[in-house]
Amino acid sequence: MIIQPKIRGFICTTAHPVGCAQYVQKQMDYVRSHGMIGNGPQRVVVVGASTGYGLASRIVTAFGCGASTIGVFLEKEAENSRTASAGWYNSVAFEQKAKNEGLYARSLNIDAFCDEAKQRVVDLIKKDLGAIDLLIYSLAAPRRQHPRTGQVAKSVLKPIGAPHTSISIDASTNTLETVTLPAASQEEIDQTVSVMGGEDWEFWIDALAREKLLGERFMTVAYSYVGPELTKIIYRHGTIGRAKDHLEKTAKKLDERLKKTGGRALISVNKALVTQSSSAIPVIPLYFTLLNKVMKEKNLYENCIAQICRLFSTRLYTGNPIPVDENGLIRMDDLETRPDVQAQVLESWKKLSQENLAQLADLDGYHREFLQLFGFGFDEVNYEADVNPVQKLLSLP
Repeated sequence: MIIQPKIRGFICTTAHPVGCAQYVQKQMDYVRSHGMIGNGPQRVVVVGASTGYGLASRIVTAFGCGASTIGVFLEKEAENSRTASAGWYNSVAFEQKAKNEGLYARSLNIDAFCDEAKQRVVDLIKKDLGAIDLLIYSLAAPRRQHPRTGQVAKSVLKPIGAPHTSISIDASTNTLETVTLPAASQEEIDQTVSVMGGEDWEFWIDALAREKLLGERFMTVAYSYVGPELTKIIYRHGTIGRAKDHLEKTAKKLDERLKKTGGRALISVNKALVTQSSSAIPVIPLYFTLLNKVMKEKNLYENCIAQICRLFSTRLYTGNPIPVDENGLIRMDDLETRPDVQAQVLESWKKLSQENLAQLADLDGYHREFLQLFGFGFDEVNYEADVNPVQKLLSLP
Protein backbone atom coordinates (compact mmCIF):
# COMPACT_ATOMS: atom_id res chain seq x y z
CA MET A 1 0.00 0.00 0.00
CA ILE A 2 0.98 3.64 -0.42
CA ILE A 3 1.20 5.20 3.03
CA GLN A 4 0.71 8.89 3.65
CA PRO A 5 0.50 10.78 6.96
CA LYS A 6 -2.97 11.12 8.46
CA ILE A 7 -2.90 13.59 11.32
CA ARG A 8 -5.68 13.80 13.87
CA GLY A 9 -5.20 16.31 16.65
CA PHE A 10 -1.77 15.83 18.20
CA ILE A 11 -1.10 12.38 16.73
CA CYS A 12 -0.46 10.83 13.35
CA THR A 13 -2.63 7.73 12.87
CA THR A 14 -0.36 6.18 10.23
CA ALA A 15 3.32 5.29 10.22
CA HIS A 16 5.73 4.44 7.40
CA PRO A 17 7.93 1.34 7.81
CA VAL A 18 10.65 2.52 5.43
CA GLY A 19 10.64 6.00 6.97
CA CYS A 20 10.87 4.57 10.49
CA ALA A 21 13.81 2.43 9.37
CA GLN A 22 15.43 5.61 8.07
CA TYR A 23 14.72 7.30 11.40
CA VAL A 24 16.54 4.51 13.23
CA GLN A 25 19.39 4.47 10.70
CA LYS A 26 20.03 8.18 11.10
CA GLN A 27 20.29 7.77 14.86
CA MET A 28 22.58 4.80 14.43
CA ASP A 29 24.78 6.80 12.04
CA TYR A 30 24.99 9.66 14.53
CA VAL A 31 26.15 7.33 17.30
CA ARG A 32 28.72 5.66 15.06
CA SER A 33 30.06 9.04 13.93
CA HIS A 34 30.91 9.85 17.55
CA GLY A 35 32.86 6.67 18.17
CA MET A 36 32.42 3.86 20.66
CA ILE A 37 31.83 4.72 24.31
CA GLY A 38 34.50 3.13 26.47
CA ASN A 39 33.48 1.22 29.60
CA GLY A 40 29.83 1.32 28.51
CA PRO A 41 27.22 -1.22 29.62
CA GLN A 42 27.17 -4.60 27.90
CA ARG A 43 23.81 -6.01 29.04
CA VAL A 44 20.92 -3.57 28.98
CA VAL A 45 17.16 -3.53 29.54
CA VAL A 46 15.20 -0.54 28.24
CA VAL A 47 11.65 -0.19 29.57
CA GLY A 48 9.84 2.00 27.04
CA ALA A 49 12.23 1.21 24.19
CA SER A 50 10.29 1.95 21.02
CA THR A 51 10.22 5.75 20.70
CA GLY A 52 11.82 8.94 21.99
CA TYR A 53 14.50 8.81 24.65
CA GLY A 54 13.99 5.08 25.25
CA LEU A 55 14.63 4.21 21.60
CA ALA A 56 17.63 6.53 21.55
CA SER A 57 18.99 4.80 24.66
CA ARG A 58 18.68 1.38 23.03
CA ILE A 59 20.46 2.65 19.93
CA VAL A 60 23.28 4.28 21.93
CA THR A 61 23.89 1.21 24.09
CA ALA A 62 23.77 -1.20 21.15
CA PHE A 63 25.69 0.70 18.50
CA GLY A 64 27.77 2.94 20.76
CA CYS A 65 28.65 0.36 23.43
CA GLY A 66 28.16 -2.95 21.64
CA ALA A 67 25.60 -3.99 24.25
CA SER A 68 23.09 -6.81 24.20
CA THR A 69 19.67 -5.23 24.66
CA ILE A 70 16.21 -6.27 25.77
CA GLY A 71 13.51 -3.76 24.84
CA VAL A 72 10.08 -3.63 26.50
CA PHE A 73 7.23 -1.67 24.90
CA LEU A 74 3.57 -1.84 23.97
CA GLU A 75 2.94 -1.14 20.29
CA LYS A 76 0.43 -2.12 17.61
CA GLU A 77 1.09 -4.38 14.65
CA ALA A 78 -0.42 -3.68 11.23
CA GLU A 79 -3.98 -4.91 10.88
CA ASN A 80 -6.19 -4.97 7.79
CA SER A 81 -5.81 -1.50 6.20
CA ARG A 82 -4.16 0.05 9.27
CA THR A 83 -0.43 0.46 9.52
CA ALA A 84 1.49 -0.59 12.58
CA SER A 85 2.44 2.08 15.09
CA ALA A 86 5.68 4.00 14.62
CA GLY A 87 7.17 2.35 17.69
CA TRP A 88 6.53 -1.08 16.17
CA TYR A 89 8.31 -0.16 12.94
CA ASN A 90 11.16 1.48 14.88
CA SER A 91 11.67 -1.73 16.84
CA VAL A 92 11.52 -3.92 13.73
CA ALA A 93 14.21 -1.74 12.13
CA PHE A 94 16.33 -1.75 15.28
CA GLU A 95 16.25 -5.52 15.57
CA GLN A 96 17.20 -5.99 11.91
CA LYS A 97 20.12 -3.57 12.16
CA ALA A 98 21.28 -5.17 15.41
CA LYS A 99 21.18 -8.59 13.76
CA ASN A 100 23.21 -7.27 10.83
CA GLU A 101 25.84 -6.10 13.32
CA GLY A 102 25.84 -9.41 15.19
CA LEU A 103 24.28 -7.85 18.31
CA TYR A 104 21.89 -9.61 20.67
CA ALA A 105 18.47 -7.89 20.63
CA ARG A 106 15.23 -9.22 22.06
CA SER A 107 11.94 -7.34 22.25
CA LEU A 108 8.83 -7.86 24.35
CA ASN A 109 5.62 -6.27 23.12
CA ILE A 110 3.76 -6.22 26.42
CA ASP A 111 2.35 -3.83 29.02
CA ALA A 112 5.46 -2.94 31.05
CA PHE A 113 3.35 -2.33 34.16
CA CYS A 114 2.22 -5.94 34.50
CA ASP A 115 4.00 -8.65 36.49
CA GLU A 116 4.17 -10.88 33.42
CA ALA A 117 6.43 -8.36 31.65
CA LYS A 118 8.89 -8.41 34.52
CA GLN A 119 8.84 -12.20 34.71
CA ARG A 120 9.46 -12.56 30.98
CA VAL A 121 12.43 -10.20 31.20
CA VAL A 122 13.74 -12.15 34.21
CA ASP A 123 13.47 -15.37 32.18
CA LEU A 124 15.29 -13.83 29.20
CA ILE A 125 18.11 -12.51 31.35
CA LYS A 126 18.54 -15.87 33.07
CA LYS A 127 18.53 -17.71 29.75
CA ASP A 128 20.72 -15.42 27.66
CA LEU A 129 22.58 -12.78 29.69
CA GLY A 130 23.06 -13.99 33.25
CA ALA A 131 22.70 -10.49 34.69
CA ILE A 132 22.38 -6.89 33.48
CA ASP A 133 24.52 -3.77 33.85
CA LEU A 134 21.90 -1.11 33.14
CA LEU A 135 18.14 -0.62 33.20
CA ILE A 136 16.75 2.48 31.51
CA TYR A 137 13.24 3.46 32.59
CA SER A 138 11.60 5.61 29.91
CA LEU A 139 7.84 5.02 30.06
CA ALA A 140 5.37 7.70 28.98
CA ALA A 141 2.03 5.93 29.29
CA PRO A 142 -1.51 7.36 29.50
CA ARG A 143 -2.84 4.64 31.82
CA ARG A 144 -1.73 1.88 34.18
CA GLN A 145 -3.47 -1.13 35.61
CA HIS A 146 -1.92 -1.70 39.00
CA PRO A 147 -0.50 -5.25 39.16
CA ARG A 148 -1.40 -5.68 42.83
CA THR A 149 -4.87 -4.13 43.07
CA GLY A 150 -6.07 -4.34 39.48
CA GLN A 151 -7.20 -0.71 39.65
CA VAL A 152 -6.79 1.34 36.45
CA ALA A 153 -5.29 4.81 36.78
CA LYS A 154 -5.22 7.43 34.05
CA SER A 155 -2.79 10.33 33.87
CA VAL A 156 -4.02 13.87 33.25
CA LEU A 157 -2.29 17.09 32.24
CA LYS A 158 -3.71 19.67 34.61
CA PRO A 159 -2.59 22.43 36.96
CA ILE A 160 -3.04 22.05 40.70
CA GLY A 161 -5.00 24.44 42.93
CA ALA A 162 -6.65 26.62 40.31
CA PRO A 163 -7.45 26.66 36.58
CA HIS A 164 -4.76 28.08 34.34
CA THR A 165 -5.26 30.10 31.15
CA SER A 166 -2.44 30.52 28.68
CA ILE A 167 -1.61 31.03 25.04
CA SER A 168 -1.07 27.84 23.07
CA ILE A 169 -0.86 26.74 19.45
CA ASP A 170 -3.06 24.62 17.24
CA ALA A 171 -0.22 22.84 15.44
CA SER A 172 -2.49 21.59 12.66
CA THR A 173 -3.19 25.17 11.52
CA ASN A 174 -0.28 27.11 13.07
CA THR A 175 -2.84 29.24 14.85
CA LEU A 176 -2.38 30.78 18.27
CA GLU A 177 -5.20 30.10 20.68
CA THR A 178 -6.05 30.64 24.31
CA VAL A 179 -6.57 27.51 26.39
CA THR A 180 -7.87 27.14 29.93
CA LEU A 181 -6.97 24.00 31.82
CA PRO A 182 -9.18 23.11 34.80
CA ALA A 183 -7.57 22.36 38.13
CA ALA A 184 -6.97 18.71 38.93
CA SER A 185 -8.85 16.89 41.65
CA GLN A 186 -6.93 14.96 44.30
CA GLU A 187 -8.06 11.73 42.63
CA GLU A 188 -6.58 12.89 39.31
CA ILE A 189 -3.32 13.84 41.01
CA ASP A 190 -3.10 10.43 42.70
CA GLN A 191 -3.85 8.59 39.47
CA THR A 192 -1.23 10.57 37.54
CA VAL A 193 1.37 9.73 40.21
CA SER A 194 0.39 6.07 39.94
CA VAL A 195 0.94 6.09 36.17
CA MET A 196 3.99 8.32 35.88
CA GLY A 197 5.63 8.17 39.30
CA GLY A 198 8.34 5.83 40.49
CA GLU A 199 6.42 2.84 41.86
CA ASP A 200 6.65 0.74 38.71
CA TRP A 201 10.35 1.59 38.32
CA GLU A 202 10.91 0.25 41.85
CA PHE A 203 8.87 -2.86 41.01
CA TRP A 204 11.25 -3.53 38.10
CA ILE A 205 14.30 -3.26 40.33
CA ASP A 206 12.62 -5.44 42.98
CA ALA A 207 11.87 -8.16 40.43
CA LEU A 208 15.44 -8.25 39.11
CA ALA A 209 17.06 -8.01 42.54
CA ARG A 210 14.99 -10.90 43.90
CA GLU A 211 16.46 -13.11 41.21
CA LYS A 212 19.99 -11.72 41.74
CA LEU A 213 20.16 -10.42 38.17
CA LEU A 214 21.76 -7.05 38.92
CA GLY A 215 25.36 -7.16 37.77
CA GLU A 216 28.41 -5.67 39.44
CA ARG A 217 28.14 -1.84 39.52
CA PHE A 218 24.58 -2.09 38.14
CA MET A 219 23.03 1.25 37.25
CA THR A 220 19.45 2.29 36.59
CA VAL A 221 18.45 5.63 35.10
CA ALA A 222 14.96 7.09 34.71
CA TYR A 223 14.22 10.10 32.55
CA SER A 224 12.47 13.26 33.71
CA TYR A 225 11.90 16.88 32.84
CA VAL A 226 11.83 20.07 34.89
CA GLY A 227 11.25 22.90 32.43
CA PRO A 228 11.46 26.69 32.77
CA GLU A 229 9.33 29.08 34.80
CA LEU A 230 7.28 29.65 31.65
CA THR A 231 5.72 26.17 31.74
CA LYS A 232 5.89 25.28 35.43
CA ILE A 233 2.25 25.98 36.28
CA ILE A 234 1.02 23.25 33.95
CA TYR A 235 4.06 21.01 34.05
CA ARG A 236 6.35 20.94 37.07
CA HIS A 237 3.77 22.47 39.42
CA GLY A 238 0.95 20.45 37.88
CA THR A 239 -0.10 16.80 37.98
CA ILE A 240 2.89 15.62 35.94
CA GLY A 241 5.18 17.48 38.30
CA ARG A 242 3.75 15.58 41.27
CA ALA A 243 4.51 12.35 39.42
CA LYS A 244 8.06 13.54 38.71
CA ASP A 245 8.48 14.42 42.39
CA HIS A 246 7.54 10.84 43.25
CA LEU A 247 9.95 9.54 40.62
CA GLU A 248 12.78 11.56 42.16
CA LYS A 249 11.98 10.35 45.69
CA THR A 250 12.03 6.81 44.36
CA ALA A 251 15.44 7.45 42.78
CA LYS A 252 16.89 8.54 46.12
CA LYS A 253 15.48 5.46 47.86
CA LEU A 254 16.78 3.12 45.16
CA ASP A 255 20.15 4.86 45.06
CA GLU A 256 20.71 4.34 48.78
CA ARG A 257 19.76 0.71 48.37
CA LEU A 258 21.95 0.03 45.33
CA LYS A 259 24.98 1.91 46.65
CA LYS A 260 25.40 -0.82 49.25
CA THR A 261 26.42 -3.18 46.45
CA GLY A 262 28.25 -0.66 44.24
CA GLY A 263 25.24 0.29 42.14
CA ARG A 264 23.42 3.55 41.38
CA ALA A 265 19.89 4.78 40.68
CA LEU A 266 19.71 8.18 39.02
CA ILE A 267 17.37 10.61 37.30
CA SER A 268 18.45 12.30 34.09
CA VAL A 269 16.59 15.57 33.53
CA ASN A 270 16.52 15.83 29.76
CA LYS A 271 15.89 18.64 27.30
CA ALA A 272 12.43 19.48 26.00
CA LEU A 273 11.92 17.68 22.71
CA VAL A 274 9.17 16.96 20.24
CA THR A 275 7.90 13.48 21.13
CA GLN A 276 4.57 11.70 20.72
CA SER A 277 3.76 12.24 24.40
CA SER A 278 4.94 15.86 24.69
CA SER A 279 2.90 16.90 21.65
CA ALA A 280 -0.24 16.15 23.68
CA ILE A 281 0.52 18.68 26.42
CA PRO A 282 -1.19 22.07 25.94
CA VAL A 283 1.16 25.09 25.76
CA ILE A 284 4.29 22.91 25.63
CA PRO A 285 4.50 22.61 21.79
CA LEU A 286 4.40 26.41 21.51
CA TYR A 287 7.27 26.64 23.97
CA PHE A 288 9.17 24.04 21.89
CA THR A 289 8.87 26.08 18.72
CA LEU A 290 10.24 29.19 20.43
CA LEU A 291 12.97 27.27 22.26
CA ASN A 292 14.15 25.42 19.16
CA LYS A 293 14.38 28.65 17.19
CA VAL A 294 16.67 30.16 19.83
CA MET A 295 18.77 27.02 20.33
CA LYS A 296 19.32 26.54 16.62
CA GLU A 297 20.39 30.16 16.24
CA LYS A 298 22.89 29.67 19.07
CA ASN A 299 24.05 26.31 17.68
CA LEU A 300 22.95 24.57 20.89
CA TYR A 301 20.13 22.40 19.55
CA GLU A 302 20.12 18.67 20.34
CA ASN A 303 17.65 16.02 19.20
CA CYS A 304 16.92 12.78 21.08
CA ILE A 305 19.94 10.84 19.91
CA ALA A 306 22.37 13.73 20.46
CA GLN A 307 21.06 14.22 23.98
CA ILE A 308 21.36 10.55 24.96
CA CYS A 309 24.72 10.12 23.27
CA ARG A 310 26.02 13.04 25.35
CA LEU A 311 24.45 11.58 28.49
CA PHE A 312 26.31 8.30 28.08
CA SER A 313 29.61 9.68 26.84
CA THR A 314 30.01 12.70 29.14
CA ARG A 315 28.03 11.76 32.26
CA LEU A 316 27.34 8.07 32.87
CA TYR A 317 30.40 6.26 31.54
CA THR A 318 33.42 8.53 31.79
CA GLY A 319 35.16 6.62 34.56
CA ASN A 320 34.71 9.64 36.83
CA PRO A 321 32.02 10.35 39.45
CA ILE A 322 28.72 11.14 37.77
CA PRO A 323 28.03 14.90 38.04
CA VAL A 324 24.70 15.78 39.64
CA ASP A 325 23.08 18.95 40.96
CA GLU A 326 22.17 19.77 44.56
CA ASN A 327 19.11 17.52 44.29
CA GLY A 328 21.10 14.57 42.94
CA LEU A 329 19.83 15.02 39.36
CA ILE A 330 21.84 14.70 36.17
CA ARG A 331 21.09 17.93 34.32
CA MET A 332 21.10 17.18 30.61
CA ASP A 333 18.82 20.21 30.17
CA ASP A 334 21.81 22.44 30.90
CA LEU A 335 21.77 24.03 27.43
CA GLU A 336 18.01 24.59 27.42
CA THR A 337 18.09 26.30 30.81
CA ARG A 338 21.03 28.60 30.08
CA PRO A 339 20.02 32.13 31.19
CA ASP A 340 20.68 33.65 27.77
CA VAL A 341 18.51 30.99 26.08
CA GLN A 342 15.60 31.36 28.49
CA ALA A 343 15.77 35.17 28.40
CA GLN A 344 15.40 35.15 24.62
CA VAL A 345 12.56 32.60 24.73
CA LEU A 346 10.72 34.67 27.33
CA GLU A 347 11.18 37.83 25.25
CA SER A 348 9.68 36.04 22.23
CA TRP A 349 6.80 34.72 24.33
CA LYS A 350 5.89 38.19 25.60
CA LYS A 351 5.66 39.75 22.15
CA LEU A 352 4.17 36.74 20.36
CA SER A 353 1.26 37.35 17.99
CA GLN A 354 -0.27 35.60 15.02
CA GLU A 355 1.47 38.13 12.78
CA ASN A 356 5.00 37.42 14.04
CA LEU A 357 4.57 33.73 14.93
CA ALA A 358 6.39 32.50 11.83
CA GLN A 359 9.36 34.77 12.56
CA LEU A 360 9.71 33.92 16.26
CA ALA A 361 8.93 30.21 16.18
CA ASP A 362 10.54 27.29 14.39
CA LEU A 363 7.28 26.04 12.91
CA ASP A 364 8.82 24.20 9.97
CA GLY A 365 11.27 22.44 12.24
CA TYR A 366 8.53 21.40 14.65
CA HIS A 367 6.35 19.95 11.89
CA ARG A 368 9.30 18.15 10.30
CA GLU A 369 10.33 16.58 13.60
CA PHE A 370 6.74 15.63 14.38
CA LEU A 371 6.31 13.88 11.01
CA GLN A 372 9.64 12.09 11.35
CA LEU A 373 8.44 10.52 14.60
CA PHE A 374 6.07 8.52 12.38
CA GLY A 375 8.51 7.87 9.53
CA PHE A 376 7.49 10.75 7.27
CA GLY A 377 9.39 13.79 6.06
CA PHE A 378 12.66 12.08 5.08
CA ASP A 379 14.12 13.16 1.72
CA GLU A 380 15.67 9.72 1.27
CA VAL A 381 12.30 7.93 1.26
CA ASN A 382 9.98 7.62 -1.74
CA TYR A 383 6.54 8.04 -0.20
CA GLU A 384 4.80 7.27 -3.49
CA ALA A 385 6.22 3.74 -3.54
CA ASP A 386 4.12 0.72 -2.67
CA VAL A 387 5.25 -0.78 0.66
CA ASN A 388 4.17 -3.72 2.78
CA PRO A 389 2.78 -2.45 6.10
CA VAL A 390 3.14 -5.88 7.72
CA GLN A 391 6.54 -6.08 9.40
CA LYS A 392 7.53 -8.70 11.96
CA LEU A 393 9.85 -8.46 14.93
CA LEU A 394 12.61 -11.03 14.58
CA SER A 395 12.52 -11.95 18.26
CA LEU A 396 8.78 -12.65 18.39
CA PRO A 397 7.21 -15.88 17.13
